[in-house]
Amino acid sequence: MRDPRNDQGDVRGSATAEDGLPGVLLSPLAECVTASDALAGLVYLAEPSGARLRAAVIQGPVPFVFGMPDVMSTDAPHASATAWRTGELTVVGGPAPEPGGPSFAYVIPFPYSAVSVPLVGRDRRHGALTVVRLSAQGEEQTPDPALRTHLRAVGDQLTDRLDAMAERGAVVAPGPHTLLVPAAGTNGDIARSAQDWGMPGVAGSCGLSLMYQVHKLSTRLARLTGLDEITPAVVERLMTPFGAQGVVVGRLADERLWVTGSVGVHSAVVRELHGAGLVPGTPWADAALTHFPRFFTSRAELRSRYPGAFDGDDTANSWAVLPLYVGGRPVGVCCLSFAEERSLDTEEQAALMMLADLLAMAVERAQLAAYEHVLAESLQRTLLPRVLTALPGVVTTARYVPARTDAGLGGDWYDVLKLPDGRIGLIVGDVEGHSTDSAIIMGQLRSAVMAYAKEGHDPAAVLGRAGSLLTELDTDLIASCCIAFLNLDDGVLEVARAGHPAPLLRHPEGRLESLDDIVGVPLGLTPASATNCSTVLPPGAILMLYTDGLHRPDSGDIPPAALDLLASADGDLEELADGLAATAADGHDDLALLLVHYEGAAAGASRRIEHMGIPRHDLRGVADARRFVRGCLELWNVPEISDALEMITSEAVTNALIHADSDVDVRMREYDDRVRLEVRDSDPHPPLPSALSVSDEDEQAHAEHGRGLVIVDSLASTWGSSPNGRGKTVWMELKSEGPDTPDA
Repeated sequence: MRDPRNDQGDVRGSATAEDGLPGVLLSPLAECVTASDALAGLVYLAEPSGARLRAAVIQGPVPFVFGMPDVMSTDAPHASATAWRTGELTVVGGPAPEPGGPSFAYVIPFPYSAVSVPLVGRDRRHGALTVVRLSAQGEEQTPDPALRTHLRAVGDQLTDRLDAMAERGAVVAPGPHTLLVPAAGTNGDIARSAQDWGMPGVAGSCGLSLMYQVHKLSTRLARLTGLDEITPAVVERLMTPFGAQGVVVGRLADERLWVTGSVGVHSAVVRELHGAGLVPGTPWADAALTHFPRFFTSRAELRSRYPGAFDGDDTANSWAVLPLYVGGRPVGVCCLSFAEERSLDTEEQAALMMLADLLAMAVERAQLAAYEHVLAESLQRTLLPRVLTALPGVVTTARYVPARTDAGLGGDWYDVLKLPDGRIGLIVGDVEGHSTDSAIIMGQLRSAVMAYAKEGHDPAAVLGRAGSLLTELDTDLIASCCIAFLNLDDGVLEVARAGHPAPLLRHPEGRLESLDDIVGVPLGLTPASATNCSTVLPPGAILMLYTDGLHRPDSGDIPPAALDLLASADGDLEELADGLAATAADGHDDLALLLVHYEGAAAGASRRIEHMGIPRHDLRGVADARRFVRGCLELWNVPEISDALEMITSEAVTNALIHADSDVDVRMREYDDRVRLEVRDSDPHPPLPSALSVSDEDEQAHAEHGRGLVIVDSLASTWGSSPNGRGKTVWMELKSEGPDTPDA
């Protein structure tokens, strides 16, 4: 039997059972909210199964009430569930927990605490009445004894009424939806901060204005597909409306924070955050580890709690650090900086936490999409040659540009191979579609074409056999292919095509010629009908083989810009390949591009090529590469550049072994007046000639550590980096004073 509390007054009000369950619940709830000076109050009722509590009535300001849980398991650590289970008044919440502490008890964010009284009758557990209060950092969260007594009295009286309703046969259970009631006496708004959100004197305007930003950010984020699109949305719908001067958005990966975008924040702060480990002791790490936001109203408050944090930005005087987490797992952090000392009120903090929840889900989706794209692109590149075959007298380069499709896969490929008779085989093909099936069929067809070519068949015969194989595979896909065999001694080119675009030949004087004599039907259609055609390449000519990803989607023609680039090429094959690939930037189809510079017997042609391989992560290979370079230069009688080129080799090979998860291929090319070093790996990201720098946000994730490429830049006559096969080639050239004729 409960003790009488007549001195507390009868809070049952004028509501009766005939008023219905909502009317019975609202009056005691409003009394508790008023008596405890709470921000919001909730009445939870147990579902008939007893497995969950569901909110029947919520009273409080918008948007704060939208952050309240409407459903919880009865065994959850929430105050309401604990009070329902134990029958005791329960307080949950308090100051933000320390990382590694008992975070299970903190199920509502600082600086709020929940006080719940059980609604447990004689033989029924109806639910719990809960109020949510705001307290300053470090303030005692437990209500004083008088308030505890009052809350218990209200809860006991409400329990009596629910018991009486149940005994009369009324259903005491949550309804089909939760009823929301504005905070008593506020018309839904509470005291405003310096940021004026609503129309003065208009009830509910402040909360509605805040919720408008939440809705608009939700709509904007739902349309995003990439991490690079998130920051502009945050600037428009979070930073600007809240009057912040800057924002940093970062994602968590491998226990580190990686900045995906920033606006209005000093680069020193970005450097402080980018790549920082998830270790307690910084505002962003503590927020991420505890799932609790950090609000600093002044620079002094920030420095007193986190000395040295964000010191690089002396224009910011207050900060809000919001953890981004999905399913209890941190996925990132969003930091807002304010020029003035800013104290965010309850509504603003609630809105920020709601916005952070939306942002967290967007970051998670974008990361998953990025991972899927990387996986698809990795699979695609694995099916392409890791490096191109190198032979004296000819220089080749290739590009693969994936289509902008959800799958991220395609069926385009290229190959360069040395044939048994000494000729060089040039192959470009295209399996229709952009799917996993397209990529798989491409891999099978590529292997077959290479095998048939190395058996000694001519181009038309290779295509005939490949077409027969494709018809026997369990697929409805067809493919096009162009095969060219080039004799390096006399420049004779033998070409056959199966439904494929004609190769383009650039003559040394700049004239373009389309080798479009005869085209056969695509592979997979019976019968195969490819025909061999021959022409002669003059020394200095450039041959371009490509897939229809280079064509304009509206006309099917090669863009005039691409033709102009090819006609005006000055011999830099890598720069030409980059320019041609850029003309296909609309991404309507994937592109495989193969360029061949036939040097022939012209002066300046590469005379000898040597190469060596280094296993992945084998740093001992750096010394082997230096010895390889020294040996080549001694053989070619140009030892005067050995010291410089060996140092360049050390830096370039070390960078490749550390940053690329692949084997490394080192090649040396001898020319009449220079020596060219090529270091190839499977990491497609270009190196940067500087130490780690995040002032340019687009290059943050790809910056190389150390000073290696600064040394390369200072010693090499010229150097560059270009995509090649599955990865990239970093090349360096040094002028030499070699002999007039090569050694025998």
